[in-house]
Amino acid sequence: MGTTEDLARYIVDSAPERIPDALIHEGKRCLINFLAVAIYSSRDPSLDILLDVFDAEGGSPLASVVGTGVRTTLQNAALANGYLGHLEDYDDTHFPTVIHPSSPVLPAALAVGEHLHAGGRDVLAASVLGMEACCRIGMAVHPYHYDEGWHITGTTGVFGSIIAAAKLSGLDLGQMTHGLGIAGTQAAGVREVFGSMTKPFHPGRSAQSGVLASLLAQRGFTSTTEILEGRRGFAAVMSEDSHLERVNDGLGESWELMMNGLKPYACGVVNHPLIDAMVALKNSAGIDPSEVQSVSARVHPLVLELVDRPNPRVGLEGKFSYQHSMAVGLVDGAAFPAQYSDARVADPVIAGLRDRIQATIDESMAEDASEVTITLRNGQEHSQRIEHATGAPDNPMTDAQLNEKFRALVGDVFPSAEVDLMLSALWDLDQAPDVGGVIALTRLADRIIRE
Repeated sequence: MGTTEDLARYIVDSAPERIPDALIHEGKRCLINFLAVAIYSSRDPSLDILLDVFDAEGGSPLASVVGTGVRTTLQNAALANGYLGHLEDYDDTHFPTVIHPSSPVLPAALAVGEHLHAGGRDVLAASVLGMEACCRIGMAVHPYHYDEGWHITGTTGVFGSIIAAAKLSGLDLGQMTHGLGIAGTQAAGVREVFGSMTKPFHPGRSAQSGVLASLLAQRGFTSTTEILEGRRGFAAVMSEDSHLERVNDGLGESWELMMNGLKPYACGVVNHPLIDAMVALKNSAGIDPSEVQSVSARVHPLVLELVDRPNPRVGLEGKFSYQHSMAVGLVDGAAFPAQYSDARVADPVIAGLRDRIQATIDESMAEDASEVTITLRNGQEHSQRIEHATGAPDNPMTDAQLNEKFRALVGDVFPSAEVDLMLSALWDLDQAPDVGGVIALTRLADRIIRE
């Protein structure tokens, strides 16, 4: 057997009740975080573009687009929900690879689970298995795959989404193996599109591709059985150096999902230690932004690789600007979705401060660490070091903090009583006999259809 079949066998043989409770709990946290962001994002006008395309083509209303009154096909629902989950760049991050595993995987599980009336623990178990596989496959091609310009969430997400959909659909070993091949040949997404609507489109397409792969494989559609390890397979084509042993080593014993972090800030994760530092300096030193002469930071190399964008033009670009993220951290003491609006990017106070911010690479600095020094016009200096950013695996968001994030985001769309009902149902999801009842709470239902 090869890497692909070994992975498929493990997935097929993994009974939901054998997934450790700690991982089921982490699956709940990922789902609560994902839905908070997706529901909040459902008001974004860009969703209308997708929905207009869906309406033009028609299709059976089999699954829900969260935060709306829309029900559509399984593939369309997975695409829309994956797009919404990543639109604000406020979803989770697997720190070793910077994969966002929830946004491609959970929409596939929710669409298929809703359609099949699957139980809550089954949906959580399938999601955990999919996210775990997504991260492990990412580890196998990391860092070369990402360095070449592939958007690793989009490319590895297809494997997680096929696994979640196929597990819920009861595919056998042969179908699962072929399904991985069908999904893997659809792997796509390049980093050139970051800062545009097409970045969150990647996990949406991954979710859609995984659902399609599952539907095809279930009906006997074939593919290679060596999509991961084949001479012209995923690893060989998409990485100049790969370590395929990372896919299956310790599978079921050690869990990459525990290296996943939930975001406190609505932007690229490498910005987070810098925002932590600026917020801490604002709170401790009471710095007036107009008195700042310069700001210097020592950072991990990924900061300049991913988010060095001194003059963002729109809010989406601001999410990939460490200069903007640090500026709003000091001025606003926050980095919520409101700080990444077009208006906030254009604000002259923020723009003026961005011009005074510079970062230099420190190879010894961890990805979730930073050191920031602010020099005032009177010559005073104030410094702050962050060892582990809020939300990193070594400094995770608590369940209470996650609840606050959920209430803050979903509370902009639903009344507070409905938010609390939804949150309670999600924490008890493993007890739900039919996930559809919980998903119904995330819809505006027939009460309000999108205007």
